[in-house]
Amino acid sequence: MNTITNIAAYKFASLIDLKPLRERLIRDCKQWGLKGTILLSPEGINLFTAGARPDIDNLLAELRAVPGLESLEVKFSESDHQPFHRMLVKIKREIIAFGVEGIEPVRNPAPRIAARELKQWLDEGRPVTLLDTRNDYEVKLGTFRNAKVIGIQHFRNFPDAVRRLPAELKQQPIVTFCTGGIRCEKAAPFMIREGFEQIYQLDGGILKYFEECGAAHYDGECFVFDQRVGVDPTLHETESAQCHACQTPLSATDQLDTRYVEGKSCPYCFRSTEEQRAESMRQRQEAIRRVCSPLPGSVPYDNFRPVKIPETYSGKTLLECLTGLFPHVSTEDWQRHCQEGRMLSPAGLSVGCDHVVKTGERYLQRKPATIEPDVNPAIRLLYEDEALIVVHKPAPLPMHPCGRFNRNTLQFILGEVYQPQSPRPAHRLDANTSGIVVLSRTRHIAGLVQPQFERGEIEKVYLARVLGHPPEDQFECHAAISDESGDLGSREVVAEGGLAAHTRFKVLKRNDDGTSLLEVIPLTGRTNQIRVHLWHLGWPICGDQAYLPGRRLGDTQTHTVESSPLCLLAQRITLTHPLSRQRKTFESDLPEWCT
Repeated sequence: MNTITNIAAYKFASLIDLKPLRERLIRDCKQWGLKGTILLSPEGINLFTAGARPDIDNLLAELRAVPGLESLEVKFSESDHQPFHRMLVKIKREIIAFGVEGIEPVRNPAPRIAARELKQWLDEGRPVTLLDTRNDYEVKLGTFRNAKVIGIQHFRNFPDAVRRLPAELKQQPIVTFCTGGIRCEKAAPFMIREGFEQIYQLDGGILKYFEECGAAHYDGECFVFDQRVGVDPTLHETESAQCHACQTPLSATDQLDTRYVEGKSCPYCFRSTEEQRAESMRQRQEAIRRVCSPLPGSVPYDNFRPVKIPETYSGKTLLECLTGLFPHVSTEDWQRHCQEGRMLSPAGLSVGCDHVVKTGERYLQRKPATIEPDVNPAIRLLYEDEALIVVHKPAPLPMHPCGRFNRNTLQFILGEVYQPQSPRPAHRLDANTSGIVVLSRTRHIAGLVQPQFERGEIEKVYLARVLGHPPEDQFECHAAISDESGDLGSREVVAEGGLAAHTRFKVLKRNDDGTSLLEVIPLTGRTNQIRVHLWHLGWPICGDQAYLPGRRLGDTQTHTVESSPLCLLAQRITLTHPLSRQRKTFESDLPEWCT
């Protein structure tokens, strides 16, 4: 049996010419038969790779020939099988996602403590707090005895978790640790910046500690990010597995649980009764409330907007590029942005107006102290399982980050609640439209649900309250809708060159106040389709500030929370469940304007 050599390494260093380096590494790694992942960034390198030892040595020689990586340190382990499926070399903004600007381990590293020295401290019983910077699912397999676990689902949550730590810890000695040390390279300097006075980072992380000190003061094993799942203090693969449904690591004991079905479920995601499902939804609903109290975009934050350089501006100054791409912003404003250090290069450094740009580069515009407009946070969770999330979206609330909205959106809020998963909306509703929204929990599920919309297999029913009394009880509209948006994103019916659109209407009630309640079935999915068709027919929707009576266009697209509601509700949706293949219908409660 051939032994596979596994290596894990990272190094913060100022790297340049990443594209040619990436191409060279892809070519050579494939030639050597190596598999794994190499992340390249202007701030350094992070890699997990496996293969035959001679080929691993070739890779290390090539990497150490790169300026800045001469002293690249590597952690070795062995396995009897290849733990990776393919070879990936990627260029990233960060080698470990953190999301906090100004943390530069190359320039401002935190003090380190060697594994043997930490063991000596613990042997002597010195007063020290061991702070586990890893995610909850990693901690589950093991951690240092009496370590403080901060309860995060993703490293991007670490800053907020640190800010919630007791104030008295700021004067006490703290040793941060993670799997291999890379997260602590950013965690420790961040904590120093937050006022913690005695911060150390465990040099080489848990894996280095295992190598030099074994199991001393450590309970369990260490989660690793490959097919081995876990290694013991001798750095050998354990019997731990990972649930394919929820990605939770499973000990040997977990795998004996009757609820563990390989590839389908585990004790942590299994749902055996409706009571369990209801409790899970109750907890999720409470999590939504916490995320929205206060609204995430209502607390000032640094908002970073990307600016990608098109080919036409290659070799020009940054100012020329910005004024050309964003003519609605004055030259003086862009000059001020640059002078205030609000334009960042691909390396994350402030750049001036005269900086020369290249095709494909990605710059960031920093908008400090961003505060987004208020939205309606009353999201109601209606259903969830291992594949789908169904919510009632209130209004006004945008679905996706756009324009003035980034964090005050349905997608951002649910992303915070369901992390590390990133729920993907299967369809869209206008910010001003309330009602049913279906989201997929994984990319795979999205690939099963989205085509149903594209093939017209989804049944959608809306309710709308309109001004006037349509004379016919049932009618249709086949008017084509403009492909390009007008002022404030509005659309119009066009005679030629538009997108085909088809909507069916049924009058449910004609009210004494001159309004009517309609059942609406859109057979196509164009932007603002229902609103535009009813406006075109002369029955505009009550409360619509964009499509006004008399076929006039208003000067407002997104309502404020104080505005009268848009009387349009996505009331019911029917689809085929991506796993059970059974048809399922979800309905929303009726608002007051429907009565």
